[in-house]
Amino acid sequence: MDTYQTIKAPSEGIYTEKRSKFLAFAFPVSSVEEVKERVGEYQKKYYDARHVCYAYMLGAERTEFRANDNGEPSGTAGKPILGQINSNNLTNILIIVVRYFGGIKLGTSGLIVAYRLAAAEAINAAEIIEKTIDDSIHISFPYPDTNRVMRIVKEVTPSILSQGYENELCTMTLSIRRDCMPRLRSRLETILTLRIIDDK
Repeated sequence: MDTYQTIKAPSEGIYTEKRSKFLAFAFPVSSVEEVKERVGEYQKKYYDARHVCYAYMLGAERTEFRANDNGEPSGTAGKPILGQINSNNLTNILIIVVRYFGGIKLGTSGLIVAYRLAAAEAINAAEIIEKTIDDSIHISFPYPDTNRVMRIVKEVTPSILSQGYENELCTMTLSIRRDCMPRLRSRLETILTLRIIDDK
C-alpha cells in the first residue's frame, strides 16, 4: 500500500455525560514536535479543566503512536481515543479530549465510553482524505542531457523538488508516488551519463 488516510483540517466534537463535559479536538500532524506543541497549547488554553488527555498516530506505516491519560485512571482516556483513530484507520492525527468534571463520578467503564464517543465526534466532524506515500530521488547529469531527462519527467510525471546547475552538471531532486518509483528509476537509468546520487 502506498496510500494512507488522515484528516484534511482541524475538527471538533463535544460529548456530555452526567454533567461532565468532554471537548474533543482533532488535528492533522506530521511530527512528535508538532504533537507536543499542540498539546502544550491546549493544556495552557484549558488550564481550568480537570484533564487534558490525548492520543496520536504518526507515519504511513502507523507504527508511531502514544496514548496519554493525564491523570484519569489508567487506560480510560488515551486508549479509547487511540482506539477511535485505529478503527477509522487514520494516521498523522492527534486527538485531544478536554474534560470538565461535572461533580458525578462516571466510573472506569463510563470514562472509557465518554472518551471514545468524544473522539468519535471529532472524527465524524472531520473530512477524511487519502494521501499517497511519495519517495524522492536525487540525480545528476551533464547539461546536454537535460532534454532527455525532461522528456522522462514529462512522461512519468514526478514532481521536481529542486534543480541546480554547476560546472556543466545539472542536479535534480524528483518525488513520485512510491509504486511509480521503480518505473522512474528504470527510465532514468537508460541515460548512461546520468548518476543517481541517493534516494531520500
